[in-house]
Order: sequence, then structure tokens, then C-alpha cells
Amino acid sequence: MKLKLNMKRTFLIGFAFFGILLLWQVYDSWCPTFLTDIFAGKMYGLTSAELKISDPGKILNVQWLVGIIMACDNLAALILLPIFGNISDKTKSPIGKRMPFILIGTFVSAIAFPFIPLLFHNNNIAGMVVMMLIVLIFMMMYRNPAVALMPDITPKPLRAKANGIINIMGYLGGGAATALGIFLKLSDYINVTDRADKLWIIEAPFIIASILMVISTLVLFFTIKENKIEKEIRDELEEGERQAAIATPVTDDGPMSKANRQMLLAILGAEFLWFMADNAVRTYQGNYIIYYINSSSSNTMLMTIASGLASAVGFAFAGIIADKIGRKWTVSAGLIISFAALFAMIFVTPTGIVTGANGEFSFPFFLYITSAIEGFGMALVHNCSFPMVVELCSSNKIGKFTGYYYASSMAAQTVTPILLGFIFMRSGAWGVLPIYATILTALSALVFLFFVKNIKANKFGNAKGLEAFGADD
Repeated sequence: MKLKLNMKRTFLIGFAFFGILLLWQVYDSWCPTFLTDIFAGKMYGLTSAELKISDPGKILNVQWLVGIIMACDNLAALILLPIFGNISDKTKSPIGKRMPFILIGTFVSAIAFPFIPLLFHNNNIAGMVVMMLIVLIFMMMYRNPAVALMPDITPKPLRAKANGIINIMGYLGGGAATALGIFLKLSDYINVTDRADKLWIIEAPFIIASILMVISTLVLFFTIKENKIEKEIRDELEEGERQAAIATPVTDDGPMSKANRQMLLAILGAEFLWFMADNAVRTYQGNYIIYYINSSSSNTMLMTIASGLASAVGFAFAGIIADKIGRKWTVSAGLIISFAALFAMIFVTPTGIVTGANGEFSFPFFLYITSAIEGFGMALVHNCSFPMVVELCSSNKIGKFTGYYYASSMAAQTVTPILLGFIFMRSGAWGVLPIYATILTALSALVFLFFVKNIKANKFGNAKGLEAFGADD
């Protein structure tokens, strides 16, 4: 039997990723700066804009608190992702095993999300943090089942290509959020002292993100019928099991083999390190641009667009590259490329050339280049690493193994904001950000290179070239 990827169905599944990255891009771009500003006010009685002028070192002193709050969110995710994955594996309903969690998670998150900037604007830190936690809990209910949906209905050898398509959809969601940040500049709110009539600047992105996330979930719900599709492609899924790129075959009820367990632990260990690096940049990049490079927050969004466009290219070609050289070497190449970009970023410093109305400096163009290169590299990594994990389990454990994958990433994202926040406070230097990320990326590459085997999927039954992307008969 020849296996070929159903492009239309994969594209529609990608709407789940569209909603995920849309919300998280807004969350990660705005919330650390909200926390920085509100903690500066509580500790020093001044806004972060005032501190940036009078005593910029004190802004670094609050980053460990920012890190703790961001890490608490990720700690909750570390616990909840495997739980929701395991529960959804065992769920049976008329609309499927994943869809109930996707629907509930979406609608609760969408309602709560716009309250985060509103509570920040009213200087209510307790309410803001509680609302952030509510959003996170219900997004975890959404995220694991949404991610597991693709491998549920995609044969194993085709998952790298499918993962590329749905990640491109996700980056379109992230791009939508980034576009909001270009026109609704966070720095136009943060860098002024009179904010009474500027709530709309920070509120609009959260409202728009909520609306778009609900729309994307409704598209997913009305077009993807889990139970029907699983029955229609049962033979293809069984053929995919026979062609899987694994050391030893997997069964529904048997214990995991030693070789497969070692492979899983090595992948998760390397993943932990690369997410520590990547999340450090994502968490603190906005503050790095506003408080260190001293430039407009719109440049953060332009960096994100450069990274997103390069990532889309990476996702488009990662599956094809993996077919040629294997997933291990594709991931390893991505880590080496990311390392090179982050290492180059170490040497970027503020220009000192004043261009903005609020005394902002001109932006170092080189950061767009490093961001794009790092985005391309990490696309190769993310595209192939998740399929490698779910390749090691049977079809009735996909949610559980998806939970393992995201538990590792969330563990990293729990540790890294706190650790880097303390490093900022002790060093008194924003420049440690790229150094920190460079070291961790190098370590993850070493772990992956030395402890993960390169096992290619069997090729005898796969469709070739463009035929592999044809519609199901």
C-alpha cells in the first residue's frame, strides 16, 4: 500500500496550531513586559519607563520575579499536559476523543484572555496573575489534544511532512499576533507616564487574538470529524506502523523496549535543553529590545516576523530533508544553525543613535538576520522531533507521549525564566541573554548527536514526489 498525505485534511488540522501560536505569541510578547512594569511600580514606586531613565539597573533586579511568574505558569503546564493527554487517550464521545477538550479549552481561554491587560492597566497584579493562570490551565486542556490530533489520523512515515504543514499554519497564527504588535506598539504604552487613555493599545491585541482563536477552533470542529476519519484510514494507519522509523516494533499493551526507551529519554533530554535556550529568548526578547537595545517594541515584532518567515521555509522543507538524511541529522543541523545565530547575537550592542520620539535608539539590523537564521534552524528541530517521540508509541498512547514531549518542554520553560532572571540580577547585564541561549543550544546539539540514533522509515510503500501530497481516494 502506498502512503500519501491528505493535504486538505492536514491543512484543516493546522487551524488548531493557528490558535495555539496566536495566543502564545500575544502572551509571550506582552506579559513579561506587563510584569516588569508592575513589579517596578510595586518595588520602587516608579514605572519601568521612569526607571529606564533614572536607574536602569533596577529593571534587571525585577526580572527574577518576572521569571518566577512566567515559570509558575509553565509548572502548571508541566503537570497538566500529561494529565490531559492521558485522559483524552481514553475519552470516547460522539465528536471524538480530542475535540471536547479543544472546545472547552478554547472558549474558556478566549473569555479570560482579554482580562489580563485590563487588570494590568488597573495595577491589579494578583488579579492579572490569576487570570494568566486560568488561561494557561485551559490552554493546556486545548493544547495537548490539539497537537495529538495530527498523529491520530496520520500514518507514521508521513508525520514529518504533516508536522511541517500544521506548523506553517501555526506560524500564520503567530504572524497575525505579530502584526498586531507592529501597529499597536507596547512601547507606546510602557514608555509614557500618563496611560489613562491608552488602554486600547494593550487591550486590542488580546481581544482580537481571542476572536481569531474561537474562529479557528470552529473551523476545526466543523471540518474534522475524528471518529469518521479514523475508521476511513484504519488500514493506512496499520501500514504506517509497519513502516515506522523505530528500533523495535511497538504494541498496544506490551512494555516499551529498552532501545526505544533509550531513544525517548535522549530526545526528551536534548529537547529540555533546546527549549531552555529558545524559551529564554522568547520570554525576555521584548524586554531585551525595550530596556537594553532601547528601541521600539515594534522591532521585536519585526524580528518575530523574520523568524516566522524563515521558520515557514524550514517547516516546508524539513520533511523532505528528513527523507533524505534522516530525522536525527535534520534536527542536529537545525541545532547547529541555531547555535551559530545565537552566537552571532552575542556581539550585538545598542547603537546609541537616537531616532524615536521617546529617546529610542535606532535598531541594529543584524538582529533581524540572526532571528531569521535561528527561526529556520529551530523549525528543522521542531518539525522532526515531535514525530520522533510519537513514533515510539502505539496509536492508543499518542496523547500520553504528546504529554511527555510537552512535559519536557514545559519543564525547561519552568526552569529557564527563573534561572535567567537570577543571572540578570547577579550580572547586571542584558547581554547574558544570547550567551545563555548559545551554551544551552550547544549542549542540546551534543546530546542529540551522541545519544540519538538515526533510523530511517522503510520506503517500500511510500508514494513518491508530489504524489505523496495528493488527496485521499
